[in-house]
Amino acid sequence: MEWLHECAADDLSLPVFCAKAELAIPVMVFRAQQHVCHRFRSHYCLLGPAMLLIPAIDIMNGQCVRLRQGRLDEVTVFSSDPVSIARRWVDEGAERLHLVDLDGASRGSPVNARVIEQIVAAVDVPVQVGGGIRDEDTVQRYIDGGVDFVIIGTKAVNTPHFLRDICLEYPRHICVGIDARDGRVAISGWSKLSHHSVFDVAAHCERDGVEAIIYTDISRDGMMGGFNAEATSDLARSVKTPVIASGGVSSLEDIRLIKALEDDGVTGCIIGRALYEGGLSLADCFKAAA
Repeated sequence: MEWLHECAADDLSLPVFCAKAELAIPVMVFRAQQHVCHRFRSHYCLLGPAMLLIPAIDIMNGQCVRLRQGRLDEVTVFSSDPVSIARRWVDEGAERLHLVDLDGASRGSPVNARVIEQIVAAVDVPVQVGGGIRDEDTVQRYIDGGVDFVIIGTKAVNTPHFLRDICLEYPRHICVGIDARDGRVAISGWSKLSHHSVFDVAAHCERDGVEAIIYTDISRDGMMGGFNAEATSDLARSVKTPVIASGGVSSLEDIRLIKALEDDGVTGCIIGRALYEGGLSLADCFKAAA
């Protein structure tokens, strides 16, 4: 399979190949907005041959924090300057950043959008954003502001037609975060469990054409106990949509385990607390994923 490595800024479309398909079938992707180079680089990073390692920046009250199992009463503040944290991860080689507006996730609308916009302006790598994105105006604001991927969570579960409509309106920009506990999907900033299974929601996402599924095992998130390889693999094998692993990545062995799931359709992972507490370095993670 040939991979495209560069594109002209004035191209209107480009062929891409699905990494999970048995046959490489070229399709035409029409660019939206003015961020042409980010559009191409983002898609290549997702579907290209290298495992994508994505540092997480969770934002609460304008600060960079980490939670344990999504609990708002289990907060550790790592920096009062999320922009400098973003620059640090990019300087260390990150090819994408994962930003979450934790206040937005719990309130149902963006709270830290200004900080997110500052981060997007400060770095030259693709950015994906989640937390409180529950209407089209918010999606458009983020994409117009330079965000490459918008992550839909609660709204994808509670209002299925919204996801279908938003995928049609903003193709190649929409991901879905499936956050689960004991096989059931959590919503409203992880504060409630829905009656929907992980596999049902994933199948719905695939039908609607999302760019990727970000799967988090809530029980592992922030606990430094290792990620749930079995559940992640089961989900990835159930769909053709690329899956990004999240929650509990804490060692180089976890990185190697995730790398071993590439054939199942796992294309990357999100790393949080382990990077902030010094248990992992990005340089060592890149070596382990090579």
